[in-house]
This record gives sequence, structure tokens and C-alpha cells, in this order.
Amino acid sequence: MIIKSYEVNKINPEIHNLLLFYGKNEGLKNHITKNIVKNTNNIHNYDEKEVLDNENVFIDNLLTKSLFDEKKLIIIKRSTDKILKIIESLKSEKLEDITIIINADNLEKKSKLRSFFEKNKETICIAFYPDNDQTLSKLAYDFLKNKKISISQSSINLIINKCNGDREALYNELNKIDLYTQNGKKITTEDIMKITNLIENHSVSELVDNCLAKNNKKIINILNENNFNNEDCMLIARSLLNKSKRILHLVKEFQNNKNIELTISSAKPPIFWKDKEITKQQIKYWRPENIKDLIYKLTDIELLIKKNVNNSINLITDFILEQSSTKSNN
Repeated sequence: MIIKSYEVNKINPEIHNLLLFYGKNEGLKNHITKNIVKNTNNIHNYDEKEVLDNENVFIDNLLTKSLFDEKKLIIIKRSTDKILKIIESLKSEKLEDITIIINADNLEKKSKLRSFFEKNKETICIAFYPDNDQTLSKLAYDFLKNKKISISQSSINLIINKCNGDREALYNELNKIDLYTQNGKKITTEDIMKITNLIENHSVSELVDNCLAKNNKKIINILNENNFNNEDCMLIARSLLNKSKRILHLVKEFQNNKNIELTISSAKPPIFWKDKEITKQQIKYWRPENIKDLIYKLTDIELLIKKNVNNSINLITDFILEQSSTKSNN
């Protein structure tokens, strides 16, 4: 059953045990999830790959109950159509005091997972589209007013533009400003640019762009010239993942209109003039199926980096060199 993100009051916990949250607005997803589960602390987070690799163990743990168990919330992140078989099997089970939230990125209309949740009356399907600038501006205004922090509208607009329609990213940046201004410390536009990462890490940005453009020699130079540390590795992986998702959208647009200039000029958010040429290279290079495969591999790399922090530099370096040295996908 399809409902809107503002219609969560329609969710009946006694009936609706299976919920699908898909889309890029992680902040709104988290906000609604907290409202759904405010009466339980028994929360279990999984990644889809963990569930698929240990399917029997997952189902046994899920369905095993004790007399002292409180209501259980299961959240399966980074979900795709691959999880559908397990969800179908769970639908026939008695899921008493269990709520399962399937958290997915954008799902196309042809997605079998999305179709399953949309068509069943006992399941809930909610699309989480990016917040528009007006909504984010209101959220920022309310936050700053509550904290009695004064910054210019132009600075607020810069932060909003950087957040790509995600209120969670917005709150992360606003919390940095709140922390900086504690004890009455004044904050300048320059301070805001620094603490909210509005001044880009050009070495990371260049590395990501050249990886997606398969500029192997340039990548080797960037790696040699920059002394990346373990903390940088997660930033690189996430930047590469976010840029790959955007390139996937642009590649699909290019396949539809066959006009690279139109694809670039109509992109939203707009592509900065200095990035247009390398973006053209990336669009022409990739096919949707290849970049989808890259995106899936990147989710695995993120997990590996989290589990092997001390080896994260080798993991991300090897991955980038492998991707940049492969032959063209066209």
C-alpha cells in the first residue's frame, strides 16, 4: 500500500509489520522511523548483504522470542530487489511485536521490491523524495532561531545547496555551527565555510572525478601527491558513491535524449562550469548497468572500510586503481 511521508498516522502497527522506505531523503526517513519506534529500545540494524549471506541465522533470530522480549524493530539498510525473496517468506509468518523497515535508495517503477510493497494491503510503501529548498530553509530558520544563532541568509543558502535535499545533512552542518557558537562565540561566513566543509577538499573531488573518467595517470599522480589518512578513506568512498549515483542519472538522461549538451545544461542541481568537460567524459564512458555494478561494489567497500579501519587506505587505493584501469564499458 502506498502512502505519503506525511501520512504515517495511517500505519497500524497491529497490521503493518512490513514497511518499505525508499529514496534519498535519509533525514526524513530517520525522523519518521524514530516516531514509529519511540516505544521500544529493541532495535536491530542490518545491511542487506549481511542478511543475504546469513539468511537462515537472520530468520531464526528474528522469529525466536522470549517471555521478556519487548517489541522488536528490524531495519535492513541498502536494500535492493535481492531482499524480496526473504520478505515474501516473512509475509506468511506471524510477526507479532515485530516491525521490519526495508530501507532502500531510489527504486525505479519496474523494481520488484517496490511493486510488492505497493500492491499488498498489509505492507506500507513510502517514497522519500529530497526536501526542496523552501522546506530546508524553514528547518534551518527554526533551528537557528531556537539556538539564538544569527547567520546571513546567503550562508544558509550555501549550506542548503550543499545538502542535496537531505535534512539529515542539513542538521549535521547546523549542529557544527551550534557547537562552534557555544559560550557566545561569534561566527563569520569564513568560519561557516570551514566548519561545514563548504570549502571543498579538491584532492578528494579530483580523485573521484578522474576515477569515474578512467584517467589512470592523473589518479596515480593525485594519490602520490596527497597523503591521505584513514579518515579520508570513508570520505573518498562516500564521495565516489554519491558522484556515481549522479552519473547514473545523467547517463540515463543521455540515453533518452542523445544530446550531451542538453544533458549537461538541464542537470539539476546544475553542473559547475569547470566540471562540465570531465562530466561529459564520465557520461560517455558509462552504461547504466556498469555504473549500477560500481555502486553496489562501493557499498561493499564502505562496509570493509568500517570493519578494517587500519587497512582502509589500501582498500580504497586498490579499489580506485582497479576501477580506473579497466577498459571502457562502451
